Amino acid sequence: MKTPPFPRRYLTDAPAPSTPFSARAWLFDLDGVLTPTALVHMHAWARLFAPYLAAHDAAPYTEADYFAYIDGKPRYDGVRSLLASRGITLPEGSPDDSPDADTVCGLGNRKNVAFNETLAAEGVQAYPSSVAFLDEIQSAGHLAAVVSSSRNAPMVLAAAGLADRFEIVVDGTYAIAEGLAGKPAPDTYERAAELLGVPTLSCAVVEDAESGVRAGAAGAFGLVVGIDRGVGREALLRHGADIVVNELDELIPSIIGKDMA
Repeated sequence: MKTPPFPRRYLTDAPAPSTPFSARAWLFDLDGVLTPTALVHMHAWARLFAPYLAAHDAAPYTEADYFAYIDGKPRYDGVRSLLASRGITLPEGSPDDSPDADTVCGLGNRKNVAFNETLAAEGVQAYPSSVAFLDEIQSAGHLAAVVSSSRNAPMVLAAAGLADRFEIVVDGTYAIAEGLAGKPAPDTYERAAELLGVPTLSCAVVEDAESGVRAGAAGAFGLVVGIDRGVGREALLRHGADIVVNELDELIPSIIGKDMA
């Protein structure tokens, strides 16, 4: 079991402690960490499940369902998890199912259509605070990778102008091709560390989802940072975050060793 670099007595009260964590590499989730595309995903899932559950006389879809059953998971896992919460079982289907198919994969593909349409219409810009943090760590010589359950990660990174900032991107497509278990398993984060050539204990995981911080906590990572974009500080701590912030740039003074004043 790892020993958190930030003792847990500090965790319920930001700011971060003054003792810096000597990370060699930072492993970032994408949606909700680097870009506000988590909101696009939330809206797309609501467009899928609100009418679907109503048509099946199931309990209505709520925002809480997104955080409890979907957030951070591979798309088809999210479909299965949400349906299971309502006692609905569907055939698995296959990834090439039509979005109109009444299968797990068909529903997942229907959600992806809604996501792509929204992204194309509205575009996306990275969180300024996350870009500021990325600028600081990369200028200090730290390595960085993106670890996302989404198969849309390369498209989102390109749309946000971040594609050239990351040589290593472990996304949903890569995970399927390599047979890696999705979050909350730590496999994709462990693979990113391996590709960077850095031991996991020298890596920090940065996540905004319950399943993501669980993935970080399940691996031997040096630090798990939670960003509260709606899950809630206590939930992120409970599921494995070592420290929780509202914006990543809050960590710049302690991580880079700057004066907190």
